Amino acid sequence: MDQTFTALAVTRPSEHVMLATLNRPDAANAMNTALGTEIMTLFEQLNLDAGETRCVVLTGAGERAFCAGADLKERRHMSDEAWTRQHLVYERMVRAMLGCPLPLIAAVNGAAYAGGCELALACDFIYAAESARFALTEVTLGIMPGAGGTQTLARAVGERRAKEIVLTGKPFGAAEAAAWGMVSRVLPAAEVLPAALATAETIAKNAPISVRQAKLAISRGMNVSLWDGLALEIEAYHRMVPTEDRREGIAAFNEKRAPKFRGK
Repeated sequence: MDQTFTALAVTRPSEHVMLATLNRPDAANAMNTALGTEIMTLFEQLNLDAGETRCVVLTGAGERAFCAGADLKERRHMSDEAWTRQHLVYERMVRAMLGCPLPLIAAVNGAAYAGGCELALACDFIYAAESARFALTEVTLGIMPGAGGTQTLARAVGERRAKEIVLTGKPFGAAEAAAWGMVSRVLPAAEVLPAALATAETIAKNAPISVRQAKLAISRGMNVSLWDGLALEIEAYHRMVPTEDRREGIAAFNEKRAPKFRGK
């Protein structure tokens, strides 16, 4: 990654793990055009060439919020045309996230409202602080979720629960989100990011081609019939057979040592 960002802080806690931090803490990490553009750029780059990165953790700076949603101060005097142009950035952003072949973990450290909730939902799974709050509040503002929320939420919690959440716009807590299947783990605030990074490190130690193909099979298989999903799984599986990593994994097991996967 040779891109320099200002509203998004990108660091590498370990060789194969990337940490992307929404870095507008004074604005509750609200999504303005600059931040949306930088997230879009990052994930489009990862889609083209992930380099040594094998897993990504997304979080927000500070303790107040993961992301409070779109920056409504920036949007206050936007014309319809300007609003639409900005939203095109957000559309590309979420599609780049959803299309990313790498595992993506959200570490939600505070409020994740509206577009912020949609950012978390665009990740593969979510770890949340006990104090985290979620909401899709768009209908209270005369709009509706437009960064994938109506689709990703329904797939996470089911159609009926998603309708209740979206149509009321009411906030809910991390415990409820976990009970509904939206959040994988609820932790004390200080433990959320370390836990997400530890899980990312565990994933990054596994065979990267295997991880990517397994993610693809799960994600794509959710949207087809069981039989089509099984066919997709086998197609993904057979891509492992000729790889160096497959031979290394079996050799390491038999030699009673840790495997050294190279992504080849």
